[in-house]
Amino acid sequence: DLVSDLQAQGQKIDLLVNISASPFQIDKEAVKHDIFTRVCTNNSLPLIYVNQVGGQDSLLFDGWSMAMDSGGKIIARAERFKEDMVVVDSETWQGEVHGRHILEAHTEESGPEDLDLQETGTVFAALVMGVKDYGAKCGFSKGVVGLSGGIDSAVTCAIACEAFGSENVLGVSMPSPYTSGESIQDAKKLAENFDCRFDVIEISSVFAALKESLAHIFNAPGNSAIPTVDITEQNMQARIRGNLLMALSNKYGSLLLSTGNKSEMAVGYCTLYGDMSGGLAVISDVPKLLVYKLAQYVNREREMIPARIIEKPPSAELAPNQLDQDDLPPYEVLDPILQAYLEQNRSVAEITAMGFERHIVADVIKRIRINEYKRKQAPLGLKVTSKAFGYGRRYPTAQNFREEDAS
Repeated sequence: DLVSDLQAQGQKIDLLVNISASPFQIDKEAVKHDIFTRVCTNNSLPLIYVNQVGGQDSLLFDGWSMAMDSGGKIIARAERFKEDMVVVDSETWQGEVHGRHILEAHTEESGPEDLDLQETGTVFAALVMGVKDYGAKCGFSKGVVGLSGGIDSAVTCAIACEAFGSENVLGVSMPSPYTSGESIQDAKKLAENFDCRFDVIEISSVFAALKESLAHIFNAPGNSAIPTVDITEQNMQARIRGNLLMALSNKYGSLLLSTGNKSEMAVGYCTLYGDMSGGLAVISDVPKLLVYKLAQYVNREREMIPARIIEKPPSAELAPNQLDQDDLPPYEVLDPILQAYLEQNRSVAEITAMGFERHIVADVIKRIRINEYKRKQAPLGLKVTSKAFGYGRRYPTAQNFREEDAS
């Protein structure tokens, strides 16, 4: 390596210094730690690693600067996700350690479902910092969140309350004819637990008026082949909610936080100009299984997110008796496929060889491809995995490549 080459040329090196701007991502720290350890031990030199801290658009810099001795042992460590200063004695090579120590290493194949509580807490802290810094740098000190009574909006609300302070967060329930009473109750209980502001805006009358406005066109002669009710009516409800939330954002100068997770964004299980409306997509790089882990982390000391929100089957509640699993594979199947395809760049054949049914894999990848246009118009999202939508992933919207044909 470069250090060895310099030493071989007779250069005297006393200390290695790495001034870095290394963004946070799940499982990256173990790889970084291994590299630094080998550099120190192979060259018998101490190292100081100074990393940027703070949120910058999608990127989350976690700081966690450190000093290693020549044997690769961490002897000083700064705070993570916070500005900090630690002191290292260059003669005794002893130093201060703030915050938590190095995480245990995980394999490259590990995914969100493998994270323990401490690592999940690290992701939560990263997202809180991202929301807080984005808000501060863009002039927002308040947030607004649509509370559906589901787990995604619950976790987003928890992050918002930590970032802005509960008193600066407004949660809004917007029930339609298909919203269960339990969902409204759960949204209200969630807001009470976090002590944030809460309001209810019924959308049934607006939904009815919108359908009435379109009836003369939808029911016009010659349109008899058009279904009476289809995905159109579901999207109308989502877009009504998006309009209301944006109005509140404009009126009160609050940052609207969209609540869609990575699994939904990947396969297009979201409504353009509806639930995708917002100024910042907080969990758009958080797969659904990790959303559940984040909820467990939030509830680690006491029940902040009502248990029923975590336990009930996921549903958009835009149609009678609707469940996510009616249209999507179970998230225990979907998330590993998404990780293999998006983060590990595996082909249909390779993912199928992992034990997944080929037709499911092909359908998921097709959905990813045809919904690129939605993601191009989505709010900026916070990056926590190795491959987030938007930053770091450039994929054409208008294209016709189909891997299943090529294979």
